[in-house]
Amino acid sequence: MPITTRAAITRKAHTPWEIVDLQLDEPKAHEVRVKFHAAGMCHSDDHITRGDAPVRLPVVGGHEGAGIVESVGPHVRRVKPGDRIVCSYIPACGACRPCSTGHQNMCEKGLNASTGMFLDGTFRFHLDGEDLGGFCTLGTFSQYAVVSEWACIPLADDIPFEIAALVGCGVPTGWGSAVYAAGVRAGQTVVIYGAGGVGSNAVQGARYAGAKNVVVVDPVEFKRDMAKVFGATHTFADAKEAHDFVVETTWGQLADHAICTPGVLTEEIVNSAIAITGKTGKVTITAVGKLGEKAIHFPGGMLIGYQRQIRGALFGDSNPLYDVPRLLGLYRSGDLKLDELVTRKYKLDEVNQGYQDMLDGKNIRGVIIHEH
Repeated sequence: MPITTRAAITRKAHTPWEIVDLQLDEPKAHEVRVKFHAAGMCHSDDHITRGDAPVRLPVVGGHEGAGIVESVGPHVRRVKPGDRIVCSYIPACGACRPCSTGHQNMCEKGLNASTGMFLDGTFRFHLDGEDLGGFCTLGTFSQYAVVSEWACIPLADDIPFEIAALVGCGVPTGWGSAVYAAGVRAGQTVVIYGAGGVGSNAVQGARYAGAKNVVVVDPVEFKRDMAKVFGATHTFADAKEAHDFVVETTWGQLADHAICTPGVLTEEIVNSAIAITGKTGKVTITAVGKLGEKAIHFPGGMLIGYQRQIRGALFGDSNPLYDVPRLLGLYRSGDLKLDELVTRKYKLDEVNQGYQDMLDGKNIRGVIIHEH
């Protein structure tokens, strides 16, 4: 039978999150209903309320979440009722062309991320007769949600839900941006622009991969201080200071990698990243900018002369079915800091305060703890 669930939604751009009671349908084929215990507050959801993410509105927020499978629809094989799970914000079916060629981060089952519509063309959330989608077809800012079984990754009993939620997006996105997309190697110099929930994990990935210099650029002192906890060797408030340091410490050879993980990508950040990389250097872009603004605009000679590369990274090139358990294994061994990412926990009713704290530079990552 359908149930009622409390959720944070936004009806239109430039309005805050609103707490409402929604009707939630039963799961259909290859779907499961999840009782969420924790939801990460990623910057991507803030892009929705600011009109910078082209999504179908109204929408249920949240795409980082962990909880327990409450019920399953027909033909579900990956999980069963009672299982603890973390949701991958991009599903991984394992059978489509991207999945079968090692690119689960681009699974074809994730085609409706911006609408929240299921593959049969219908929705599971409803409000006064109106259909709502969950962001990335998840909607973890709801106490309960119906999600694809392909978005579910089994979670071991020893991992807290508030930690697991972050490994569904921010942690592998940042870590993979350094380790996979950039391909950081031992002894290299890496510059990371933006040290929030994603950038902090890019720092961890670069350091674990063996980078000699892990340089962070962030205007917020708290984030610079935390970046050192996660493995940054040097931190700077502005790009020019970082550039001058890299020139000096590398004897003019410049950085091997620049990774862009700010809250909002700008042309200024991209140009700084290109300028700070040396010969055969690579710029990896993970963050998104404001809708309609071009962030990449520079002379082609800047790439050709130094044979620089510039590329985008989705989910950090991670394969969630493999990398989520792998990263949690590194957390168990003490090689990956995840507890330190959670700056503050919030109730669902405090979602707008949580995002204000993020914008004010007070949080690395806020987490919503659902009450049931």
